[in-house]
Amino acid sequence: MATLLGSESPCTGGKRRNCNNNIVTKFTASKITGQGFSRGTQLPGGLLQERDKRAKWNGIPTLLQKLYESSHPNSDLSHAHNFLKVLSSHLSMEAMSFVTEDRKTAQESTFPNTYTFDLFGGVDLLVEILMRPTLTMQKKKPKMNDDLVKDCLSVLYNCCICTEGVTKSLAARDDFVLFLFTLMTNKKTFLQTATLIEDILGVKKEMIQLEGIPNLSGLVQSFDQQQLANFCRILSVTISEPDVGNDDKHTLLAKNAQQKRNASPSRAEVNQVTLLNIPGFIERLCKLATRKVSEATGANFLQELEDWYTWLDNALVLDALMQMATEDAEQSSTESSDESSLATSPLRHRLPQSMKIVHEIMYKVEVLYVLCVLLMGRQRNQVHKMLAEFRLIPGLNNLFDKLIWRKYTASNHVVHGQNENCDCSPEISFKIQFLRLLQSFSDHHENKYLLLNSQELNELSAISMKANIPEVEALVNTDRSLVCDGKKGLLTRLLAVMKREPPDSSFRFWQARAVESFLRGATSYADQMFLLKRGLLEHILFCIIDSGCTSRDVLQSYFDLLGELMKFNIDAFKRFNKYVNTPEKFQTFLTQINSSLVDSNMLVRCIVLSLDRFESQTEDVKVVEVLSECCLLSYMARVENRLSFLFRLITIINVQTLTQENVSCLNTSLVILMLARRKAKLPFYLNALREKEYAEKYPGCLLNNFHNLLRFWQRHYLNKDKDSTCLENSSCIPFSYWKETVSVLLGSDRTSLCAIASYIDEPFMDLDRDLLED
Repeated sequence: MATLLGSESPCTGGKRRNCNNNIVTKFTASKITGQGFSRGTQLPGGLLQERDKRAKWNGIPTLLQKLYESSHPNSDLSHAHNFLKVLSSHLSMEAMSFVTEDRKTAQESTFPNTYTFDLFGGVDLLVEILMRPTLTMQKKKPKMNDDLVKDCLSVLYNCCICTEGVTKSLAARDDFVLFLFTLMTNKKTFLQTATLIEDILGVKKEMIQLEGIPNLSGLVQSFDQQQLANFCRILSVTISEPDVGNDDKHTLLAKNAQQKRNASPSRAEVNQVTLLNIPGFIERLCKLATRKVSEATGANFLQELEDWYTWLDNALVLDALMQMATEDAEQSSTESSDESSLATSPLRHRLPQSMKIVHEIMYKVEVLYVLCVLLMGRQRNQVHKMLAEFRLIPGLNNLFDKLIWRKYTASNHVVHGQNENCDCSPEISFKIQFLRLLQSFSDHHENKYLLLNSQELNELSAISMKANIPEVEALVNTDRSLVCDGKKGLLTRLLAVMKREPPDSSFRFWQARAVESFLRGATSYADQMFLLKRGLLEHILFCIIDSGCTSRDVLQSYFDLLGELMKFNIDAFKRFNKYVNTPEKFQTFLTQINSSLVDSNMLVRCIVLSLDRFESQTEDVKVVEVLSECCLLSYMARVENRLSFLFRLITIINVQTLTQENVSCLNTSLVILMLARRKAKLPFYLNALREKEYAEKYPGCLLNNFHNLLRFWQRHYLNKDKDSTCLENSSCIPFSYWKETVSVLLGSDRTSLCAIASYIDEPFMDLDRDLLED
């Protein structure tokens, strides 16, 4: 607390020093214990004035006393408002410096005025003033002045961002949090309320239940489009599962245990249902996501946009400036209720053009995020149906060239990780959220064909007809009135920009994920050929072999995409062999695969599965020709290479380290063994594993590890319908055969040549038996 005393003005004499120390100490202690002094109004005014200058309190405790005395029930709050304005002037500069400069941990030494304001009970006093109308017994609640409410909210927000602990203390007051939502009905106080709520919910220990907000449906329906966009920033906190780090990095063992403990729907899932039950909610979000904005002009647009964002760094400042323009416009013209009123405000042109674009982009980021979360929730099919009906995909397609991926050359392209919460510009966030939405929309859903236009759908039909195979049922059932308009569909536009991205651009990760999701599920030859005809395979191989790309995330996404593109497709393997036409290129390709099997194992699985199918189609001259010429198929046909992959796949994982990211290694090893079992060669593979153990002088280690992994596999997949369906669709192997093979491998009969136990010598049996015990 030395900062409050002031290092240049120490008290003279021990008694005076203790006096000042006691004031601060007692207030600090009261905040912890709830006993003793709670605010400056409980101290004599003369004492506060005497200590003020020496402690550098800048008159804040005295002003708080006056604010308290002038804010009693039934008093004229205009006097209270005047005192609050003076207090606000002391605090606002500290808040602005926090927003516009590099943000640091809030400390009293950095923001002494805000700290003093909170220490002497200012935060509690403002909460009391705001909530006072709710405490009256009168039928007609007294209405507070809008400007007073706005200033109270602004000061509270300033305290939240400048003083550690204020936000958490406000978040702990459920009555105040719910009360704040009632203030959102007033357009004049909406912005300040939304900003404060967003900050509070971000630190609240328990997620708020949206159904507990009074008249939530009526509240949301009363919002104009600008307010609804701002409200999405709040909703994003209430419908997302608590962030516990990268989901892929959490072990499946821990996640399964967590699911057992929490069998009922989470608060986030309940909140998602609550939102979907609000009439017109999804339709309005679709309109917000797809509404057009003024197109920026000038060669220096991108730099101008980045410069503005560097200064703003916070939606509060940007929204405040936009609100000022809107309020000025309202004074000079009749307010329009049309959703585009903000875009047509007479004084909107006074703000820089880039600022208007950023404003709209920041809104769309939040809207797309909410839609993306809902698409991944339990009500996915309901959300899908609504997004299709309200033409979200055609609307985004119309925005693609003009807003989402405008044509420009960025000299300083920002390469960043794929974490959607990264601190990056609105432009980058917007693109990533757009790509995440496409990924969620296409993944294992028949509505994926809405990403094409009518001509492209006809092309898919023609491909199927030429190959003499039936059209995919989802393609036949696609409502042509809901597909993309124009010369190109959204998927085709995405492919075009994908090819122009720099090799290590993190956008490549999300682009590849979005395209891969279009191919996921039951393999469609027509879908593959549609993308092959547009040069996708050659582009992927260039990135893996020739571009010098070193990003593991980007390479993993390209390996996964390549696997889906080539699976069971003889034409794709023929194209592969045409591109990889030298031993050097093939060796580079193998080196990339072998550098990280966790990243490339899905491609390995694709090659193994495809080879197995092609070997059963030897009556087809084309297949025989490619089998004999393709270096990749020839490489995988050699049993020693398949065994090498199997050894490493089992070695790099164990039950304790299994995650959503690397569990595919276990499934790929199972695919290799299932195909071996079909050909009655399972004993040969298991014996090879045993010999490998002894050659490495670790008898029992490899097979015991694999035995434990398969025991976990049974617990994990036999209770997960979705996962089992994905395994079946991606491999074209019935899930019943997966289960049967695992049971055979885990058999306890040591005389069975297909049981792992038969290949582990008795002294080394079950080294880790208790790993999975409850």
